Amino acid sequence: MNFQHTYVVIMAGGVGTRFWPFSRQTYPKQFHDVLGIGRTMLQMTFDRLAEICPVENVYIVTSQEYYDLTKQQLPELSDHQILLEPSRRNTAPCIGYACYKIATKDPEANIIVTPADHLILKEKEFTDRIKVALQATAESDILVTLGITPTRPDTGYGYIQFDGLTDKEVKRVKTFTEKPHLELAQAFLESGDYVWNAGIFVWNAQSIRKAFETHLPEMDEAFRDMATHFYSDDEATQLLRAYPQCRSVSIDNGVMEKAQNVHVVLSDIGWSDLGTWKSLYEVSEKDENDNVIDGHIVTHNTTGSIIKTPKERLVVVEGLSDYIVAEFDNVLLICPKDKEQKVKEFVNDASKRGTHFV
Repeated sequence: MNFQHTYVVIMAGGVGTRFWPFSRQTYPKQFHDVLGIGRTMLQMTFDRLAEICPVENVYIVTSQEYYDLTKQQLPELSDHQILLEPSRRNTAPCIGYACYKIATKDPEANIIVTPADHLILKEKEFTDRIKVALQATAESDILVTLGITPTRPDTGYGYIQFDGLTDKEVKRVKTFTEKPHLELAQAFLESGDYVWNAGIFVWNAQSIRKAFETHLPEMDEAFRDMATHFYSDDEATQLLRAYPQCRSVSIDNGVMEKAQNVHVVLSDIGWSDLGTWKSLYEVSEKDENDNVIDGHIVTHNTTGSIIKTPKERLVVVEGLSDYIVAEFDNVLLICPKDKEQKVKEFVNDASKRGTHFV
């Protein structure tokens, strides 16, 4: 396996509404030091993959409005490594853009695609699993995804059913199921041959282009037409023409659920998509009262809560149990943890008060 032919695509264009008020249109979750450790989610994702491929082979796909944040947080990247989408079109166009661009530079490219805002606690195990996938995709026309052993019947994730009859590390995928209802998720958990779809993919440049050609022909055409313009001064102009030809569709719906050559590598990597305040609470270090504290905070009779506020503000909390208290940029959220699914509603309400609140 050739290190020089390994590339990484980090998807960093989302807004992460469920993490409001921290995640905002102008400053989304991936650019925050969510864990309070001095590195943002984007920087942690970059660090994690730095030993797998050379820095010049790392590409970030994000929105035009996040160019400055990306450049600020990853100054080692050149401009042609920061791909700016002219509009949000879900994950298939974003992945297509990056993979077709890389393929014009290196037809032998072996590509890892990952979201910018996921947490992986077992980094060595992650590297090992990725290397297993890269070895397989370097030699075969297959599309590989990492599958996480489910710990609960979660209805917010996609599930992958794999062929459990083989002891190979790279297993054939039988079916994809997007966000099942609770009874079905429970049945998946009990069956033992289903894993969560982590949204981390590995494939070679030729395989993914072939998959687009078969399942998303209009996108394939749009990006093939751009081939001579990648890495040139008129790339952005040509992209403005190409993107309207791309419908808004996820890579899962557009390719992975339809392709016959999808495989999975089972991965116990301490993964969380950190999609919600509750998920951040679960993976964070707790004090003696089971609180997660990040800020200048004094608590009394407060348990099981997550409190994240600006360092320069003293916050005193009395008598809360299982709450979220989060403040960022003039917005304060106080909400029971078990009501956090209402955050999208709160964002909607806040937008009526002024766009600077969202």
